[in-house]
Amino acid sequence: MLECHTLPLRLYADATRVVVRPFHLGWQSTKGGPSRSQRIATEVIGFSEETVTEQLAHVLRDFEARHWQTRRVFRTRYEEIRAQLDLDDSALSEERRLLIGAYFCHEYSYAAAALMNPSVVLHYDQSGMAKGSCRIILSLRAVGEGHISSVAFREGVITTDGELQLAHQPPFATAADAYGAEDVKQEGVVSVFRHPDSTVSGTVLFPITAAQANGLEDLRLVQFHHDDGMVEWLGTYTAYNGHVIQSEMLRTRDFRRFDMVPLTGSAARNKGMALFPRKVGGKYMMIGRQDGENLYLIKSDTLTHWDEGEKILTPLYPWELVQIGNCGAPIELDEGWLLLTHGVGAMREYAIGAVLLDKEDPSIVLRRTRAPILGAGEGEREGYVPNVVYTCGAMKHGGNIFMPYGVADSSVAFAFVPVPELLALMD
Repeated sequence: MLECHTLPLRLYADATRVVVRPFHLGWQSTKGGPSRSQRIATEVIGFSEETVTEQLAHVLRDFEARHWQTRRVFRTRYEEIRAQLDLDDSALSEERRLLIGAYFCHEYSYAAAALMNPSVVLHYDQSGMAKGSCRIILSLRAVGEGHISSVAFREGVITTDGELQLAHQPPFATAADAYGAEDVKQEGVVSVFRHPDSTVSGTVLFPITAAQANGLEDLRLVQFHHDDGMVEWLGTYTAYNGHVIQSEMLRTRDFRRFDMVPLTGSAARNKGMALFPRKVGGKYMMIGRQDGENLYLIKSDTLTHWDEGEKILTPLYPWELVQIGNCGAPIELDEGWLLLTHGVGAMREYAIGAVLLDKEDPSIVLRRTRAPILGAGEGEREGYVPNVVYTCGAMKHGGNIFMPYGVADSSVAFAFVPVPELLALMD
């Protein structure tokens, strides 16, 4: 196995990272009576002023210091409830409105269960960087209560010495939200926006449509260069509603507005699609696994419609005999397209390997690693899902591949892989 330079830094699941989320109750009446939401709002409207003051003080004492602008969150949530229930609020005090909003919110620990499957891209802001250093953005799959996955981010710097320095997380995390009430059913393309006072590292993307209800899984980010020179950050991910998966694409130019775009075409029914960072031969291209076992090269004239592809890789070696898949967007080298792969072997052990694809015709596999370049080591086997190392995307930095990777679906580790040594392992 290749001798990688692994860093001592680890990121772990963290139950203390919480955000305020809408607490949804049934809107429809039952047996001709008021809905639960209407009943609760009516009860609070009927509280005495003394009770309102007492209950709001209790809520603020417990939660105001744990969240960013908690009162504004409650007020915003109240406005959503007022519109939904058509409340007559002309005589309601500000305290009573805040308390109604609080009854329709809850605290959600978005990374309490697991933290895993990272990808990495160059940061949109490289100002002030020393030569040989660069600013980066990590995406992370965070799993909370109910096994619901969301997307978290961390900013950092890779130094000229090949070290990673992560920016501190802000004390408050905020959810990127769509304009309008979250109780309104969202479908199709949805745009969500980072809170104007939040950093990228403090922002979380949550499921917002019915197709995403049970999670946004395994975002594979890539910095995409369009033919006209425009740069955009694109990421394919799996939307899961609890029964059916659907591939979707995240699009952003500034990490303030994020467009969540469902993909169409027969290939979009599968997970694990990874986009090339530019067109090749006038076509958009992806690597995907359409049959649960092999890897395919998929071509398209658009970014959002993907049909069947051409099989280019099948399991060959013992460590990947069960199935193979991609580990993020192909990385362009002088020698060709470097594609990190994952293989599943005996005892469902996941390991990471690599292949080299022809630069002009990526359907041609030039070389591949016989053995994994990274596998679960001692002390890395136990976790939420044992015996798994997995990445959703790496990047080239100098003569190395910088690779964040998930360990047992419970933590995120980091490694630098020397490009010459990696290529030397391939045949």
